[in-house]
Amino acid sequence: MALRRRVNKDVAERYAADERLAGTYRDRLAAAAEAERALRAAEAETRPADELRALSVAFDKALTEVLLAAEAAERVAMGPRVYVSDGASAALRRAAEFARREAKAKPAVRPWTEEVDRLRTAREAHRLGFRTRPGVAA
Repeated sequence: MALRRRVNKDVAERYAADERLAGTYRDRLAAAAEAERALRAAEAETRPADELRALSVAFDKALTEVLLAAEAAERVAMGPRVYVSDGASAALRRAAEFARREAKAKPAVRPWTEEVDRLRTAREAHRLGFRTRPGVAA
């Protein structure tokens, strides 16, 4: 007789997808570091604005990709209790929200939470410092 909570098929699939995505974290982080290195080197060489913009957009995309992988790794560290299937009741959604809050306090989850915060901050600082989208005429 199993005493563990049964996991819905939808939840199990999303959890497995997050495990696969979390497995790509190091590769995506290396790609983001390479994109940043290329952008900084182009800045140092004072390349044309259109080339800098393309490198800036590539770095933004790389940061977004590594952020998605870090968020997936955080959810995997939290466990399947924090996932909710699409047609879940309000009580199940609330239980998952409580489980998420409890999991964020665990030592195994805390480094991933800090990494997600660090990556979000880096991405926002980059977006504020570089124009990655076309400007609007005043």
